Amino acid sequence: MSRTWAELLGDAAGVVDDEERTGFFGRLRESLSKSRRALTDQLAAAAFDAADDESWERLEVALLRADVGVPATAELVGRLEARGEIGSLEDALAEEVERLFGEPPTLAVQGATPRVILVVGVNGTGKTTTIGKLANTLREHGRSVLLGAGDTFRAAAEEQLEIWATRSGADLVGASAGGDPAAVAFDAIEAGRARGRDVVIIDTAGRLHTQTNLMAELEKVRRVIAGRIDDAPHETLLVVDATTGQNGLQQARLFAAAAGVTGVVLTKLDGSAKGGVAVAIAHELGLPVKLVGVGEAVGDLRPFDAHDFARALISG
Repeated sequence: MSRTWAELLGDAAGVVDDEERTGFFGRLRESLSKSRRALTDQLAAAAFDAADDESWERLEVALLRADVGVPATAELVGRLEARGEIGSLEDALAEEVERLFGEPPTLAVQGATPRVILVVGVNGTGKTTTIGKLANTLREHGRSVLLGAGDTFRAAAEEQLEIWATRSGADLVGASAGGDPAAVAFDAIEAGRARGRDVVIIDTAGRLHTQTNLMAELEKVRRVIAGRIDDAPHETLLVVDATTGQNGLQQARLFAAAAGVTGVVLTKLDGSAKGGVAVAIAHELGLPVKLVGVGEAVGDLRPFDAHDFARALISG
């Protein structure tokens, strides 16, 4: 059963809607259908035999086609080999994928306020939409939210964020086009404090991980935030487009080094045959996947659930 927002947010109690959970698992299963076919089509060539080297080779190829990546593939195959008798390959593989993700993550929105969430990533991953959906959900769970429009380079970024702020009932702190993103972060935190807001979410300009000057600018934003509130930003979420596969892994690797990423939001799973990149990110970088997006609706951004993800990816 899918994790609830209450569990992700660390709330002591929350309404568990089984129908909603079941419905989301169905959407997740549908979204991962391309990735699942990349696995199952290869494995269906012949019955799996743990004593047959060709069976193991087919499994490795299947995992690589789903963009699980070489290190994570080797780890999963090694774990399966260590089991000896496997029984159902699908069940065993799903169990090992789930184990690889580790303990269920939380979102650091508990504690002294305001809690600061910095959102980073390259252009086109869905950062601003993710921020809007997250703000809406936080409001539904009793948190007051302020958004900082730190993407001062993309012409429509602030307007898009303003629409989401209105829709979600959040405050907005903007800036002039081409303004200093660090100044926006400063103003957003000060406004969040003055207005008693629980959570401040700061957008940033989409940037390639290879753009040294923009990555340095991001580091400046982080320094300004840290200078205003101890231990902030409390979360730095990297939004990764699942359709980019292993390139998304490389983005995560370099952003983690430059921006202190604490978790990943995996978007566009509904259009990807490379959903296995979530496994690669978790294994190679030790970064928890905290949220997944499987569509355009507000309810299509959900807490990541390793159990559901593993079964939707492998067996449906």
